[in-house]
Parts: sequence; structure tokens; C-alpha cells
Amino acid sequence: MKETRINALVSPEGSLEVLSKQEVDRLKDKSEGGLYRLFRQCALAVLNTGIETDDCKTLMESHADFDIRLVPQPRGLKLELINAPAHAFVDGSMLRANREHLFSVLRDILYTSSIPRTADGFRRDDPEDITNLIFHILRNAGVLQAGRQPDTVVCWGGHSINRAEYDYSKVVGHELGLRGLSICTGCGPGAMKGPMKGATIGHAKQRVANGRYIGITEPAIIGAEAPNPIVNELVIMPDIEKRLEAFVRTGHGVIVFPGGVGTAEEILYLLGILLHPDNRDLPFPLVFTGRQENAEYFEMIDRFIRQALGEEAASKYDIIIDDPVRVAQTMKHGIDEVVTFRRAMQDAYYFNWMLNIDPVFQMPFEPTHESMRALELHQDQPAHLIAANLRKAFSGIVAGNVKEQGIRQIQQKGPFEISGDPQLLAPLEQMLEAFVTQNRMKLPGSVAYSPSYRIVQGAAA
Repeated sequence: MKETRINALVSPEGSLEVLSKQEVDRLKDKSEGGLYRLFRQCALAVLNTGIETDDCKTLMESHADFDIRLVPQPRGLKLELINAPAHAFVDGSMLRANREHLFSVLRDILYTSSIPRTADGFRRDDPEDITNLIFHILRNAGVLQAGRQPDTVVCWGGHSINRAEYDYSKVVGHELGLRGLSICTGCGPGAMKGPMKGATIGHAKQRVANGRYIGITEPAIIGAEAPNPIVNELVIMPDIEKRLEAFVRTGHGVIVFPGGVGTAEEILYLLGILLHPDNRDLPFPLVFTGRQENAEYFEMIDRFIRQALGEEAASKYDIIIDDPVRVAQTMKHGIDEVVTFRRAMQDAYYFNWMLNIDPVFQMPFEPTHESMRALELHQDQPAHLIAANLRKAFSGIVAGNVKEQGIRQIQQKGPFEISGDPQLLAPLEQMLEAFVTQNRMKLPGSVAYSPSYRIVQGAAA
């Protein structure tokens, strides 16, 4: 049965009620340098909140007749939606969460595109300018709150998890909420939604009226992981690298639930940063957790980290199995240490300025068949650089699995080829095979997973 579509005029909710003529022109511009295609893609994603899909290409193709137009009004603007998904509405009115998310998309796309144009001397390849860009996007979105005590726990984990794993993430979120902690995730389903849902109940029991459920995403992934309806602060970062930096700059600690290649990418990103000599004394609580049935999964992750990055990397995290209370207590204690440290160092509570992020983690990596084959996957380099290159490998697999451009490349040229040191690639291949076997590459019910990668013999370039 064909899905019902709706035409509607939508008024702003939450932000950006007034646009300049130049901004309107850029949003209407369908050329390569215009913002129309990007805005349409992100808008369609947030209108599909609650729909479980992880194929951005299929989502776009199934809504080929969807259009979005700006309608100037004497007192501001409205958005005209044509052939919008009916599930984003109730009795003809758009759900408030969808409306907030829609205008968050508009706010962040315009702001992100305007800074490089208007900021004097802004350089896209300068580490300090990149961090400042992230700071300004977050501040413009209202995420950075100077008067608030540190309470933000970033939760990472798979969108493709089973019901029991989802329920466990929800229980952990409940324990965090009981301790007054807020949740920040990648904003999608699965382990990104569960902690938020649990925290809402914990906050309700403690009468926490200002609980935060922050979702940070980026245009290439939002179509595959539409914001879940609990997110009350949505931020669209320009790319995956800035999204990851936003997590570690604003979060005060990280909890990792079971996941697939996207979760492995996040783990390697954070460990690579924490292994940098400048960051070795910075407190940053990191906990891996899951049900008893996930113990073997985390043993595999731990084994891979020790083989690839060494024992120092393994000292950066705690593994806590089937004990949500202890997870929450560990995180609360870790955040207390962060508060003490930042107070002593006169560093901001709301943005981790002291964290030194090597430029290799900041420069956008564009996964192509050539760039994936050229990754320096060998152990004759510092551990934080091994982590950086492995992170890129996982990022490429994510792109091939769920991102529109990556999926098209795989369809046209076949799987990405990954080559390098056999001592590094053997455990990598073993872990990837486990992700496939455990159905962590695609959502349950999707078509059978066809690998977007191939491990090949030979030294890295």
C-alpha cells in the first residue's frame, strides 16, 4: 500500500524565523554550490522520525516527489511541504518534535555555510579554525550553557541492535537520569534512542525539568539514522569528523553500548585522541557496557584494541557487564573528577578546550576506492595514528553500508578494498566478520547484508 503524503505550510518552531534574501536564494539554489539539495535531504530525514531504515539512498528514491519551498511572510517565513510523509502529522498538524527538528536543520545548514563566507581569514584546514567552527555551531544552536554544571553523558552504540540490548541501554539511561545526568547521542534509533528514553523516566522521578536529550548528526548520515522523537536539541554538523569532535568537546564522559562499524569508528576516534601525549592526564570517563550476553562482544573489542593500539589504550576505559547501577555510578564519579580538574585548570565546563585533537582526526576523509586502498594500516607509527587510520577504514565501511554516496560507489565499482599489515588486518577482518554474523551491519529485516568492503593482501601504500 502506497504511503499517504501531505501538502502543508509549516511555521517556525524553536529557531530561525527570519531569513535574509541571500539566505533564501541559497536555499532555493539547486546548483552544485547551492543548499537546496542538502536542505531537502535533511528535511526529509527529520520528517521520517520514527521510521526504521538505514538506507539513505532508498529513502531519497522512495520520496522522489517530495519538495520543500520557502514562503516569505510579512512577519517571517513559512515552509511549504509538498508530498511530505503523513506520519509526521497528526490531524493535519505537524508533530511539534518534527517541526523543531525541521527548523534546527534550517538553522544549522545556513549557519554552517555562512561562517566560512563571512569569517575573516577562516581556513578549512586550520585545526584552530575547525574547533572554533564547531564551537560557534554549537553555541548558535544553544547547546553550550555557561551556567550549567557538567552533566552530559555521550552514549554511543549501534542502530542495529536486538530488543534485549535496546532494553538494557534504556535501563542504563534510567540510572543516569536518576542521577540528574543528561544524554547526548547520534540522535538515531537503537542504542541512540534507548538511553534517552530511560533518562526521561529517571528525570521524571527526580522532577528534573530541564533534562537534555541532545542529538548530534551530519547530513550524510541523517537519512540513514533519522532523529528519534525524544531528541529535544538537534544539531547538524557539516561532516562526520566535526560531529565526532562535537561529541568529545561537549560531553563530560562516554558510554559505549554494543554496535557495529560506526561504533568501532567512534571508539577508535576517542581512543586515538586520548592516546595523544598532550591528553594523557586529562580525565575523561569511558565505559563499555552491555548485557551478560554481550560479554564476548566486549572481549572481542578489548582484544582488538590491545592488538592494534597496545595496553595503554586499554587503560583508558572500564568494561562493566550487566550492571546499570555501577555504570551510572562510575560515570557520575568520573564527571565529578572532570569538574575538579577543569576548575583547577580554569577550563570551561561547557566545552573541552584543553583536549588536543591532532589534525589527522579533524580533516574530512572522503571514502573512495582510491582513498580506502591508500590507508596506512601498519603498526610502524604512533598508536594514536594507527587509531586515526583504522577510524578512516571504519568510516569508509559505514559510508558503503548506509550513506547515499557510498552506496552508489559500491554499486558502480564493487566493494572498497582495504590493504595493509596482516598483523593489523587479521584481527580487523575477524571483528568485521563477527559484526556481520551478529547482524550489526544492517537493521533487522533489511535485505541480506552484502559487504561494502574486501580485505586484500599486500602492504599499505
